[in-house]
Amino acid sequence: MDQAIEAFKSQGIPVLEPGQSAYDHAIATSNLLYRFSRPECVVQPESAEHVQTIVKEAKSRKLKITIKCNGHSYAGHSTAFKGISLDLRRMRKVELDMKSATKTVTFDAGCQWGHVYGTLINGGHDGFIINGGRCPTVGVSGFTLGGGLGPFTRSFGMGSDTLMEADIVTADGNLVTVKETDDPTSDKGKLFWALRGAGGGNFGVVVKLKSKVQQLQNRYGMVVAGRYQWFPKGGFTDDVIATMNDFYTTDWPNKITIDTTWICDLRQSGSLGGVRFTVAFDGSKYEYDRVIDEHFKREELKVQLKRRVLPEKSTRFFYETLVNQWLEETERAYPANKTYELYSSFMFTKDNKDTIQKVTAIIRDLMASFRADFAGEQVNFLVTWIHSGGKATERKPTDSAFFWRAAVFHTYVTVEWVDKWMERDMRRFLAKVKKALRPLSLNGEAAFINFPDRDFPVRAHERAYFGDNREELRRVKQIWDEDNFFQWVQGIRLPGGMENEEGGEWGENEEDGEDGDKTDQLASEQWEYYKTGDIVKDRDGLVDLGF
Repeated sequence: MDQAIEAFKSQGIPVLEPGQSAYDHAIATSNLLYRFSRPECVVQPESAEHVQTIVKEAKSRKLKITIKCNGHSYAGHSTAFKGISLDLRRMRKVELDMKSATKTVTFDAGCQWGHVYGTLINGGHDGFIINGGRCPTVGVSGFTLGGGLGPFTRSFGMGSDTLMEADIVTADGNLVTVKETDDPTSDKGKLFWALRGAGGGNFGVVVKLKSKVQQLQNRYGMVVAGRYQWFPKGGFTDDVIATMNDFYTTDWPNKITIDTTWICDLRQSGSLGGVRFTVAFDGSKYEYDRVIDEHFKREELKVQLKRRVLPEKSTRFFYETLVNQWLEETERAYPANKTYELYSSFMFTKDNKDTIQKVTAIIRDLMASFRADFAGEQVNFLVTWIHSGGKATERKPTDSAFFWRAAVFHTYVTVEWVDKWMERDMRRFLAKVKKALRPLSLNGEAAFINFPDRDFPVRAHERAYFGDNREELRRVKQIWDEDNFFQWVQGIRLPGGMENEEGGEWGENEEDGEDGDKTDQLASEQWEYYKTGDIVKDRDGLVDLGF
């Protein structure tokens, strides 16, 4: 490592090491589960050439690299626990081309969406959007390479669907450009296919992306956006559940996106829980009101959802409304948020009403159990339904690596707590949630790679994230990373990898309480490595310190 660091410095690559204040800032994480992460160094390349040098040095010296865009991974996959943290955040150049027939935006992989949206804002380009994330602090590359769900996914498809090309530093240190125009049967064409939904950390280090700029339908460049938090007096009563069932099974126009979050925050005294509605609509306020009147039956929701929105220029929407709507997500991006968090995700379609009714009934019962079991504790249980479908469902599952095209709601569960001794209870509760909801997710297994669950069974994550595309992804892996240099705990494996391993199927963790038994395991392993530098093995004999 010392020799690698000297090589980096000799090439003018910024390197941060333990003991430097900038190092502490670079490794800071808002999720206290990963509070003891201490990689040997943080390298912050400023160019693709820097990234090439880093990859070549690390591979030749058999040093582990963990790629970080902005550290938003729910499962800590961008957090380095040893080796080299490859922090791309100095690479944030953005070029917007609105003069050519095909309007495009090209951005470095270290950008956050706020940097990219700023080009539309500064240029006054009302009526145009970049198909990116809801939260301005999310890293662009992790979002896009995982598929990407944005406020206008229903209008334009997944974020990865509007990707045109990408520059990637491969495992041999070469800089390769892949494009949507590449022959899909060629090695480059296969890599471009894989990057649209399974590109994060599996085949190389993406350093630049180019995407289409999309035009909104409203001729005045307006969108309607807002948020309403509905806290019914009786909590999740039968009529409230019936209202939500209607909402999740309605055939909504593609122009509207309404995300919902079920809230069971025990830090709010006196509350029996409620639902947050977050709206983005490509059209006028008159059109929006008409859609709400047509599709909502409950009068009080009609009134509030029409009252708690504003028509605004699309540039103002990107500058102001996204930040305010998703303030809690923005705050989580900074170390000032000191909580412990666990996540898991599921996918549902509106067409199976019986499944939706089962899911909402289960969530209501789980929230009642959570409230009864943890009364007085500083804990929070959230179920967020990200509204997808629309244009995202029009492509075939095999058109890109993102497989779960049938999903209309990408639903992720969050459990959050303040006191570290609550971890065992929170893990066991989340295990109960997963046991109840996983069989109802698409194909009994579907999950979204951008909402990852670190505690998936060993053999299950490829099926959960990539469905029937997993074998082709393994073949692409063999073409571009045959030595498996870019290896991490939930990465794409080489063909035949772990096929003969025993155990690790769905239901095992949930049934035997094993998730609860992981209490403090990760922090303890990090702490031991922090003190001694020893590599700790997990129960499967795999090195599992974040890679």
